[in-house]
Amino acid sequence: MSPTPDDLAGQRVALPRSAADRQILLTLGGVAPTGPLRSLREFPPRPAVQTDLPSWVDPELRGALAYRGVHRLWSHQAAAVEETRQCRNVAIATGTASGKSLCYLLPGLTAVLEGTRAPNARGATMLYLAPTKALAADQAAHIEGLGLPGVRVATYDGDTPPDERRWIREHANVVLTNPDLIHHSMLPGHAHWASFLRALTMVVIDEAHAYRGIFGSSVALVIRRLRRVLARYRREPVFVLASATAGDPGAHGAELIGLPVTEITGDGSPRGAVTFALWEPMVTVGADGQERRPSASTEAARLLAGLVAADVQTIAFARSRAGVEGVSAAANRLLEARGHPARVSAYRGGYLPEERRALEHALRTGALRGLAATNALELGIDVHGLDAVVMAGWPGRLSSLWQQAGRAGRAGGSSLAILVAADDPLDAYLMDHPELIFDGCVEKTVINPANPRLLPRHLVAAAYEVPLTEADESYFGPDMTPALDALVAAGQLRRRPRGWFWPEDRRPDAVGSLRTAGEVVAIVEGASGRVIGTIDEASADHQVHPGAVHLHQGSTYVVTELDRANATATVVAGDPGWSTVAQSQSSFDLATPDEVRLRGGLTVCRGPVTVRSQVVSFARRLPTGAVLGYHGLDMPEREFTTEGVWWHLPDSLLLSVGLTEAHIPGAAHAAEHAAIGMLPLFATCDRWDIGGVSTACHPATGEPTILVYDGYPGGAGYAARGFEVFDAWLTATRDLIAACPCEAGCPGCVVSPKCGNGNEPLDKAGAVALLDVVLTSDPGR
Repeated sequence: MSPTPDDLAGQRVALPRSAADRQILLTLGGVAPTGPLRSLREFPPRPAVQTDLPSWVDPELRGALAYRGVHRLWSHQAAAVEETRQCRNVAIATGTASGKSLCYLLPGLTAVLEGTRAPNARGATMLYLAPTKALAADQAAHIEGLGLPGVRVATYDGDTPPDERRWIREHANVVLTNPDLIHHSMLPGHAHWASFLRALTMVVIDEAHAYRGIFGSSVALVIRRLRRVLARYRREPVFVLASATAGDPGAHGAELIGLPVTEITGDGSPRGAVTFALWEPMVTVGADGQERRPSASTEAARLLAGLVAADVQTIAFARSRAGVEGVSAAANRLLEARGHPARVSAYRGGYLPEERRALEHALRTGALRGLAATNALELGIDVHGLDAVVMAGWPGRLSSLWQQAGRAGRAGGSSLAILVAADDPLDAYLMDHPELIFDGCVEKTVINPANPRLLPRHLVAAAYEVPLTEADESYFGPDMTPALDALVAAGQLRRRPRGWFWPEDRRPDAVGSLRTAGEVVAIVEGASGRVIGTIDEASADHQVHPGAVHLHQGSTYVVTELDRANATATVVAGDPGWSTVAQSQSSFDLATPDEVRLRGGLTVCRGPVTVRSQVVSFARRLPTGAVLGYHGLDMPEREFTTEGVWWHLPDSLLLSVGLTEAHIPGAAHAAEHAAIGMLPLFATCDRWDIGGVSTACHPATGEPTILVYDGYPGGAGYAARGFEVFDAWLTATRDLIAACPCEAGCPGCVVSPKCGNGNEPLDKAGAVALLDVVLTSDPGR
């Protein structure tokens, strides 16, 4: 009999060799030839390629680095600092823990130190942007730890007390913040930042691969607005973009900042051996004779508990906030059942700042042996000494996969990474095609600064900051003038001989949040009035509706009220013994398509669509998955316009291959689900970035119609990519459904984890027949 995780308890399992990693896997899984270990790939260690520190590095900085054992640079660091020192923009895309921070700290802090000799001791300043507050705070602590005289470091974010903000604006020479604060504070109030901006020599954009889709497109427009304001202060700082391994990082960097960028991708840092496993939970037969497969979260919790019991410091990544809380709670229950202390915590967005800081400190010091996290910990926080990473489900992108896997093995020793397959079409497909993971090319990052929903909003904000002129087309592109004309016609801007102006005294709020569709909803404990967390308005209907079960740091609450007017959700502590899942219904309107392809009776379109959705009920589910009941909700209908790809074909084609009218709704619905699940294989997104609707007869087409759309107002480029690769995308979709061994459909092929209709109706065989018709339509017919 194979040993159990308990057999490893009390042992300190060091992982110096891949053989040790493999043994851990075999021990945890009790692996038989038909066990959960689907694939195993071992990546050999990589030696360092080094060079000397440049002579121009400031002596104080050189001494501080020497004190910490840094005497030489790796080859990619040397290339980056020389480019930056020559005022050329660079994008560094190398692996996790490859020392990217030195690529900007050496030239940036050298300039700041040289500037301390200026009369106001502020001859040069440096601005650092991170996608998360935690990463900015981590970098600030790292710079402060260097102990450089005259370098005044400050984080400036939503947690910064008001009395500190003025000091930062007037005295700090290294400011660490996020794009949101640039948008909301620095740019509209740039006169208050004049001293800092006049001396700005470098702008760092860390974790640049995180700026994708709608968020990335908004950030690209914020950077263009920043460059305009800096031009007013006669500054053209050098931009340094740091990224995990990404496809075409130079092109992405250039699109993000609107300037040429030099790409640096050759990684000269050392790397320990990596053992990477693909792990598919096994189907078991319960006492009732029914076959069940554990969810990815359940299996990840089991692996996390086993590794922590063996004193292997581990992070388990889950894809949702609820998933993170569930993994943490389940792992602790398993540890306690085996006689071990609960040593696993959760880490996700929505926590209060002091909770985040305490968790990060405990993880760094080793006091915390296990953590369940969302991708809030994927982004660059400097955590040392981790041994293993468990990923509960495909994270959506190869770049995210390698970024998460790179959280372990920072000390140069070997590391262990386990990808646990979820019941999802794409996960199932990847388990059968491991070469797509281990040998695949990292995706390109998609943004669209010309997004017609975003550009006008940012032009209004820009006009308030500095009146717009025709010369600003160099920042905003050829779509600027038509957008400005429309804004003038709508009365939002005023045209004068000297340009376009914001016509009011008050500050505009045309853009709103860069990240969410609405404001933040506070989650408040009714008995004490304490705010336990937050959630964005767009998610509130689904996650904190009345009756919803909400998890926070292992504690369970039930939502008693969702007050939209005051943006609060009131909860009471208590575990009812079930979870809740919101149910919704959707419909869509099709506009005139931007592109159309005709192939026999098949019509494939790309263009604007209006999607309407409404949460109408929720289900109560026991831990076994059994549904206790459904409960109606009175929630508002929400509507937004986005971009979609849709296709339709006449009933006659489907009837000719044996489908009946009764089968068509289920066939279309199943094909829609599988197509959504497979699009992330071809576009830089995950299934939660996109949505879909299908109908047996849409009023605009008069035919069975399937739509897949971007889940963001204005679109994000995902559906457009689906249109480009339509045949390859639907071929992979069809092959996945046909190859799945289930009889009537399962989460590995056509059952969707986010279906608002409870996955009814679904016709697996009908979906294969429908997709066969789509893929074999004769252009000559």
